[in-house]
Amino acid sequence: MKTIEAFEKEIEMQKNFLQRFVPQKTLSERKVRKAVFCGAGDSFAVAQLAEVFSGFRARAFDPLDLLKNKKLTKDRDLYLISISGNTIANVKLGRAKKKSTAITANPQSKLAKTCKKSIILKYPSSGIFTSGSISFLSAVMTCISLVSKPRMRDVPCLYERAKNQARTVSLRGKIFVLGNLHTYPVAMYAAAKLYETVGADAYYERIEEFAHMELFSATKGDTVIIFEEKNNYTALLEKNLKSCGLKVFLFDPLTKSILDQVLFFIFLSQFIALFGAKNKKDCFFVEAKKLRSASSSMIY
Repeated sequence: MKTIEAFEKEIEMQKNFLQRFVPQKTLSERKVRKAVFCGAGDSFAVAQLAEVFSGFRARAFDPLDLLKNKKLTKDRDLYLISISGNTIANVKLGRAKKKSTAITANPQSKLAKTCKKSIILKYPSSGIFTSGSISFLSAVMTCISLVSKPRMRDVPCLYERAKNQARTVSLRGKIFVLGNLHTYPVAMYAAAKLYETVGADAYYERIEEFAHMELFSATKGDTVIIFEEKNNYTALLEKNLKSCGLKVFLFDPLTKSILDQVLFFIFLSQFIALFGAKNKKDCFFVEAKKLRSASSSMIY
């Protein structure tokens, strides 16, 4: 099985996974306020989602920021997110901080062995190392459940709606993915999937900030993907961007539930990347051996 096929298979597995997902016991108000979530790459997006679903009572930080600024974790409980459990920066933090909990899929990893406590992520997989989908979702739901009580509605419907709307997207030029308070971390994740699957020239930004900054790097024919339902602001943004010759995609999750909206945009991110890679057998990161080697040498 090639890595794109494995990516597709693991996306499909998410429907049953969510229907059977068992949340963590939600932390007390005092514990939530003491919690610091930390991760890199996809796991940093997970940490930021935990932060926003906590109402910003918990905090999210990049691992190097915490290593350089140890006062940020003073009297705080550290939750270190790493699917592999072997990322150097997280392991160093686990060694330096006594009150740390590993959130990982690998109970035998360096991180799990270093931290005082572990939360082991359990989810099905294709058995092929590919771009993260179900692993990301497992970490997202686990961390959100630590800081709030997640209530999902019709997951299969959200999934199919995202799949159908993703088919309308055609990727051209530079790709800008824009998000709001809850979907900005998902925009980051979406850009990561585009990097990993097709090596896209992609960027992520907050909706408001885009008009102040990245817009001035856009050229006619570039793609803008907006992760927010249509409202007065996004409708005006869509109109103005199209007048500049940009291709704009605005989606409707058809739900007012914030968690359901986040799940919809996670699925959408995955399908946009999958459909963008429809003529490929392997993910870009598999083919780009020198880049992967440089990445691994810094991460592990």
